[in-house]
Amino acid sequence: SDLASVFVDMGLIVDGLEKDRAEVYIGRLPVMLKSDFCHLKGMTPDELIKAGEDPDEQGGYFIINGSERVLVSIEDLAPNRVIVSNEKRSGKELVMGRIFSTQGGFKAKIGMERNNQGFVYVNFPASPRNLNLFVVLKALGLETTNDIMGALNDDEDVMNDVLLNLEGIESMNTADALDYIGKRVAAGQPEDYRMNRAEYIVDNYLLPHIGLDKNDRLKKAYFLINMLERVIDVAKKKRGEEDKDHYANKRIKISGNLMEELFRNAMHFFIKDIKYQVERAHARSRKLQIKTLVRPDALSDRIRFSMSTGQWVGRRQGISQLLGRMSYMETVSHLRRVNSLLSKTHPHFEARDLHPTHWGKICPNETPEGPRCGLVKNLAMGCIISPKNIEGVEEELNQLGVSIKGE
Repeated sequence: SDLASVFVDMGLIVDGLEKDRAEVYIGRLPVMLKSDFCHLKGMTPDELIKAGEDPDEQGGYFIINGSERVLVSIEDLAPNRVIVSNEKRSGKELVMGRIFSTQGGFKAKIGMERNNQGFVYVNFPASPRNLNLFVVLKALGLETTNDIMGALNDDEDVMNDVLLNLEGIESMNTADALDYIGKRVAAGQPEDYRMNRAEYIVDNYLLPHIGLDKNDRLKKAYFLINMLERVIDVAKKKRGEEDKDHYANKRIKISGNLMEELFRNAMHFFIKDIKYQVERAHARSRKLQIKTLVRPDALSDRIRFSMSTGQWVGRRQGISQLLGRMSYMETVSHLRRVNSLLSKTHPHFEARDLHPTHWGKICPNETPEGPRCGLVKNLAMGCIISPKNIEGVEEELNQLGVSIKGE
């Protein structure tokens, strides 16, 4: 079958006691051909011929409602990576540091900007506009001027910028800084609510990839300081701005990543559906039973809809496409296609250019003519995607004596 059944071990907890525990069927997931879950995996050429399959067929696509569909890879800026660039806004020159901090399915864009006078502001979701960076650092636990100075390098340009930005807020402590943020995000609310709201925003919306806990605040402060040093270095021409088109600053989302996004979104709606069913059953005074609460189609329908129409999470179109079968090379090309999220109506000259870092990863020749030229690319025939395995790396770094400042 081209679909794999998914079961979840579920139980009801009523007044602290668990009742009615069962393994429940919650829906079916499409299986990629020749993947580990596919029954064609590991078959010999003779066995494949007996099964009515082409032994040279490489798989890598899905069968949805009887048609072959391929998930086209997406090229995007790398998450959790600082990009510093020079920009002009309203005739003024700025140096911008940006990072797309990603944690699970949540993506927060954090921006740091330094203007010509040397003032540095930070913007992140749910925060007040143009918040003084050093107020945020104090809110994160770097309370005194000495704490902030101790975390920075001794560069004269950095020190000058720091002293300029600290003017007027030197005496502010962590509680004052959180209250300052709270007054701007929850104006007119009681003090307790303001403080809780400010803490919630700092913990959940500022650099979520570092952590969502109170204990991670100091790590976030050191990360922002590192970002500040890079922004000042670019402003003072001590280092060049980042190249957005360098492939180290890009990531390609392949089928696994795209399916992960889709499953997370479908699971989110599935949980909401269960909540609705529980509330409805309770309102009607019906006996709660796991099997009557779970609607199996709630998960499957959403996944099947996206896979069959190409409409993906985040209103993206054309992710799932009918696999081209005009020739063997067209099939191989379609399976290795990479789409950029940039608009085809915009010039984007540099993004369309061949970059030296494409070597060995992206084919230098194959791209369509016309408005999509350079935005639709293909993986090179020699490019192999290796599985990500980062387990144990952090432990090894700790053993080598690498740690964040302050630990």
